[in-house]
Amino acid sequence: MAGTKEITQADVVGVGLNATDTIIRLPYFPTLDSKVPIISSHLRAGGQVATAMVACQRWGLHARYVGKVGDDWAADFQQEQLDADGVESHVRREPHCPSPQSYILVDAKSGERTVLWSRDPRAELHPDEVQREWVQSAKILLVDGHDATAAAQAARWAREVDMPVVADVDNLYPGAKALLELVTHMIGSTAFPHRITSEPDLLKALPQIHAQFKYHLTAATLGKNGVIAWDGVRFLQVPGFVVEVVDTTGAGDVFHGAFVYGMAKGFPLERNLEFSCAAAALSCMAIGARAGISTLPAIEHLIGCGERHEPRFTPEELEKAARLS
Repeated sequence: MAGTKEITQADVVGVGLNATDTIIRLPYFPTLDSKVPIISSHLRAGGQVATAMVACQRWGLHARYVGKVGDDWAADFQQEQLDADGVESHVRREPHCPSPQSYILVDAKSGERTVLWSRDPRAELHPDEVQREWVQSAKILLVDGHDATAAAQAARWAREVDMPVVADVDNLYPGAKALLELVTHMIGSTAFPHRITSEPDLLKALPQIHAQFKYHLTAATLGKNGVIAWDGVRFLQVPGFVVEVVDTTGAGDVFHGAFVYGMAKGFPLERNLEFSCAAAALSCMAIGARAGISTLPAIEHLIGCGERHEPRFTPEELEKAARLS
């Protein structure tokens, strides 16, 4: 097990994806049967949970990452990046297997990206490759929709000791529904609530999910428009911050890292959502998932002085939806 260290008390633990990203910036997005010049190409460390744990570690928490890679150059690169940031890592390496990789096409005009990914099934983390002490010696667990069976085992151990379980989910990967039964705080992508409920109206879908799984919080990130959350009584909407976008890769990962950081620090919910939106916005100002992880003072400065995007929903829409939920 690469990167294994003596088990001590951690603030946060993440079980999920770690990947190597090749960021390819283009002057415009390609169409079929076209040729497009490359502005730049960059090799970067990424992955939903791994990036979130790096963010937490940089902000001063003791962060622990649990995941699986192959046994190639990318595995070495990923481990070196985790070690460089001081993340306590428990990364299993699968022999004769390539590590997860993504090729990310970024439109230089908007900063929006399209992800092309590859993950060998042998790189899936299994429940017997996770240890109870890795989970229960932390205070908050973050999971994503990948490696759902192993993540569910970690979530069961977390719930045994009343530990919050935060989920970063964007799709219904195999086993994801069983994992969702064990989560306490679900923060999905904009499209995820529709994928799980078939309800196109986000203000109806979030309360439906909340009631079904009995979450403490059910939320969806909205890209530049911030986040919308339902706590069982009211909607909380935090608009996104206006920044000069270079690359949106990893913005959601940083959002979730910021959210578990805020939980560890005891932030009130609305303050935590605002902090997470600001951290995610600033992350879009650099290339790759981790290069834009900003300092705490920079995040606080944006919260205090930054311009906001227009809210996606009006107060009247939120009030009406809350009455009907």
